Amino acid sequence: MPIFVLMREQTFYNKTRINFIFLGGVLLLFLIAPLTGMFLSLKAPNLFETIKDPQVTASITRTLLISFLATLICSLFALPLAYILARKNFPLKGVAEAIIDIPVVIPHSAAGIALLGFISRDSLLGSAASSMGFNLVGSPVAIGIAMAFVSIPFLINSARDGFAAVPLRLEKAAETLGATPFKIFTKITLPLAKRSVVSGMVLMFARGMSEFGAVVIVAYHPMTTPVLIFDRFNSFGLDYARPVAAVFIVVTVIIFLIMRIYQKK
Repeated sequence: MPIFVLMREQTFYNKTRINFIFLGGVLLLFLIAPLTGMFLSLKAPNLFETIKDPQVTASITRTLLISFLATLICSLFALPLAYILARKNFPLKGVAEAIIDIPVVIPHSAAGIALLGFISRDSLLGSAASSMGFNLVGSPVAIGIAMAFVSIPFLINSARDGFAAVPLRLEKAAETLGATPFKIFTKITLPLAKRSVVSGMVLMFARGMSEFGAVVIVAYHPMTTPVLIFDRFNSFGLDYARPVAAVFIVVTVIIFLIMRIYQKK
């Protein structure tokens, strides 16, 4: 091949790479600039007061704990469903997959309205809880339900892709050796798909703890941190809401990085 052709191809490659780096850099700047601006505008006294504020610490603890428990509980139901979707073909499978993705595409305020009707005293679930002296609306249970509803598609879809990537021949080999379906799932399929499962759980946990639209409708009190940020902004303005947002972002980023490191290991 003539040398000038090679030089032209190399020049084209270099220009393409530079353009891609520029475009990617613009997007990264778009993502990081608002957060950087928020932290640079913080005043140290306000930040320290916020860190020591019992209402802030209580809301952060409540948010993380409820999202964590919702993720664990939903995993008991989501993983079997994800495995069935990955391994089985059945009538209306496409409909089932579409239903799973509904919470991702609908407005979360609309999801909150739907959930409010689902858990209110007039509903079957709400009336059953009321008969036992418990009101679901405005409770931590309602917060967990809202978090789970909007975030569980991330767990199901990630786990389904992980299960689908496990070679079927390994399951067949274990079956011929006399292993039960449950043992095959727990000893072979789940360990091999662990990375995708953990990734889905991390995404569900992160999405749940950041939820606002659905949570604020089913349970304004007790406040999660996203609701507290909105409440302080609405009541006192930006200067009171910004420190709470900054503290919550730092806490969530630290937790998210720890979970990501664990997932990679």
